[in-house]
Amino acid sequence: MLQKKAFRFRLYPTKEQTVLINKTIGCSRFVYNYFLDKWNTVYNITKKGLSYNTCATQLPILKKEFDWLKEVDSTALQSSVRNMSQAYDKFFKKQNNKPVFKSKRNPIQSYTTKYTNGNIKVVGKKLQLPKLGKVRYVKSRDIEGRIINATVQRTPTGKYFASILCEVDIQPMVKTHKSTGIDVGLKSFAVLSDNSKSIENPKIYHQYEKRLKKLQRDLSRKKKGSNNYYKNKQKIALVH
Repeated sequence: MLQKKAFRFRLYPTKEQTVLINKTIGCSRFVYNYFLDKWNTVYNITKKGLSYNTCATQLPILKKEFDWLKEVDSTALQSSVRNMSQAYDKFFKKQNNKPVFKSKRNPIQSYTTKYTNGNIKVVGKKLQLPKLGKVRYVKSRDIEGRIINATVQRTPTGKYFASILCEVDIQPMVKTHKSTGIDVGLKSFAVLSDNSKSIENPKIYHQYEKRLKKLQRDLSRKKKGSNNYYKNKQKIALVH
């Protein structure tokens, strides 16, 4: 049975690649918000939105107006338009709320690029991505199936990840007569159902509780929305 499956890897981009990733995230967000604004204007007047094709055909015109959009992966910008269009489609089908503008202050930032002509693949010990080239990554497992797209993500702690979406032929699991269950608890972190092993709770949270309290107190004294406020939030995310 063909199913979609994502393979997530930690990236270690160079300084130049890091700058380009951040630029692509910013440009993708700008394109999303730009067409969402146009969509909202038309919707408020006609109670009907724009089609994806209508927005996509205006993208080359937008690039001429803003030259810096040409510096990043073009398929990532197209994906932003498609994501915005799909969000509105779901809104019309009453599957979610009305789409809102994306903020650069969101803890997690990302962009999605489409697979075309082998532009996403593993080359030796590196992962090749559109416009970025070969990026050093942690190969925790092999990529299986047909690659559909890749999403590059920046976490609140400043780490980078790539999620490769593939179409994989997954076979049903064969049931076995004997199985061992794991019970997650409080006193013991985990206990096997056959009582062969008990894993003690490391209580990691208590080790960092004082540090977290101090950082959270510091955060409460910062002005919300300031640079120091978001720097403090990143410190808390690192401790977590």
